[in-house]
Amino acid sequence: MSQFDNVSVVKKANVFFDGKCVSHSVLFPDGTRKTVGVIMPGSQLTFNIDAPELMEITSGTCQVKIAGDTAAKTYTAGMQFNVAANSSFEIHAQDAVNYVCSFG
Repeated sequence: MSQFDNVSVVKKANVFFDGKCVSHSVLFPDGTRKTVGVIMPGSQLTFNIDAPELMEITSGTCQVKIAGDTAAKTYTAGMQFNVAANSSFEIHAQDAVNYVCSFG
């Protein structure tokens, strides 16, 4: 799916790591929320999360190491990965990485 229809978008951006990751929250009629964002090229970031997340990569290339995994894996456009609740993941963006994050 290339777009979300019939949603609301929170105007204020979510800015993390001094602007190395920027996203906007998208609110769906059923009450669910996703974020749509970008991680800047060359960024190496660690996210600590409370709720489970599904990260869909919509463009770009990144290396991701999820807490507990022995090695990082490469993700490109069209790929996705899951992160369990109360966990973390490290991401290294080779270029601009666009993503959609689903929660729960």
